[in-house]
Amino acid sequence: MATHDWDENEFFKAGKEVWFEMRGPAVAQKAMDEAAQHEMTRDLRQYLFEHCFGAVWNRPGLERATRSTITISVLTALGRTEELKSHIRMGLNNGLTREELKEIFLHVGIYAGVPTAVAAVRAAMEVFAELDKPKG
Repeated sequence: MATHDWDENEFFKAGKEVWFEMRGPAVAQKAMDEAAQHEMTRDLRQYLFEHCFGAVWNRPGLERATRSTITISVLTALGRTEELKSHIRMGLNNGLTREELKEIFLHVGIYAGVPTAVAAVRAAMEVFAELDKPKG
């Protein structure tokens, strides 16, 4: 299948570097390769690298763990479970602990509703089970 090239401008490169650090190189490269297979997914990844990770996550005003806490809180409150799983992994890579994630879900649950906390805990348990699965 043909792949679509990236516009490797300054913000793309900065965003790609941040995202690779947070996702881990193997997972990030696999997602990049998959995104490059279709113009629509390539353009979305391009946009995310430039604007989300290059322009916002790369800013100096907050530590990455703090940005992860905010992102996880918002995704939990909005009920965006699939995207939340990805950010739980990135949050762990950014230094958050499982205990801190639990506290985030409890805190958000008070303000955004118990069902949001239940869904977030379920998502986290899926991520933890995947991460704890023996490699081999």
